[in-house]
Amino acid sequence: MLQLCDVKTVFGRSAGLFLPRAEMGVKAVDGVSLEIAPGEIVGLVGESGCGKSTLARTIMHLVRPSTGSVWLNGTNLSALDEGALRTHRPDMQMVFQDPYASLNPRLSVLQTLAEACRVRTRLSSTRVRNAVAEALERVGLDASCMSRYPHEFSGGQRQRVAVARALAPQPRLLIADEPVSALDVSVQAQIVNLLAGLCTNMHLTMLFISHDLSVVHHLSRRIAVMYLGRIVEIGPAHDVYTAPIHPYTRTLIEAIAVPDPTREQPRRDAEAPAPGETPSPAHAPIGCAFHPRCRYAQSRCSVTRPELEACAERGDRRVACLRHDGLA
Repeated sequence: MLQLCDVKTVFGRSAGLFLPRAEMGVKAVDGVSLEIAPGEIVGLVGESGCGKSTLARTIMHLVRPSTGSVWLNGTNLSALDEGALRTHRPDMQMVFQDPYASLNPRLSVLQTLAEACRVRTRLSSTRVRNAVAEALERVGLDASCMSRYPHEFSGGQRQRVAVARALAPQPRLLIADEPVSALDVSVQAQIVNLLAGLCTNMHLTMLFISHDLSVVHHLSRRIAVMYLGRIVEIGPAHDVYTAPIHPYTRTLIEAIAVPDPTREQPRRDAEAPAPGETPSPAHAPIGCAFHPRCRYAQSRCSVTRPELEACAERGDRRVACLRHDGLA
């Protein structure tokens, strides 16, 4: 359903005389390749600033990739002009992070969803109201609220409206960019379970972006871990969560707090899991981007950038780490 081929998104300076644009400026997304099968839910995790949201916007072509290509159901979106791209936009929709900012405060729920319902076909006023009512009921809201405005809803209800708007054009691919991070903990589980149920019932393909590995583990079939614009590990969700290979993935797992005092806390090494701060994408380290913070770094890690390759120990896992590329 979705295929990314060496996608790079670069901001900043324009291309020079000898360097292409992909080699200049800030590499927010730095050579990401990823495939998602129809009906599959893939989780993308990483700390703030690693490029997750930029990758989501690049897939949607809200930001054009600097190099590489994005394929949706066999169509190369990166090769299309704006007019041709517009015909494919109903097939891919996005739920943004902040429900307070993603809804137009001047439009009622009816107006917001009616606009989305008319994307594929022109509908009469009666059919639009029926379609809006169905969309609201699908996300657990009563049809009687369609005359209300965003400021009259709670945060969780607003996000449900945003989900309904994304589903109204009947997309095949849904990208959820940290859809629960701005919500109370008591509401987060409701939205996550809602998305999981909708994907099953509507046969949706979804890329779920979050910085919370425990949420992604609950929802996803596979997990991709991102660091400084690159995917450093990808594999089955349970395997990545319970037996991480890349040192950065281990750091994320060790940072998860278990709220139940009767349960054993995750094992933490005696050393600091990741000393120092995350480097700026504008001044990314040479070699492995994680090597300045890695407790297992070797001399070659500072000069050789590892590629995302199948792990010899586990064939269903791919890891970008020199310690697991068959050379160590």
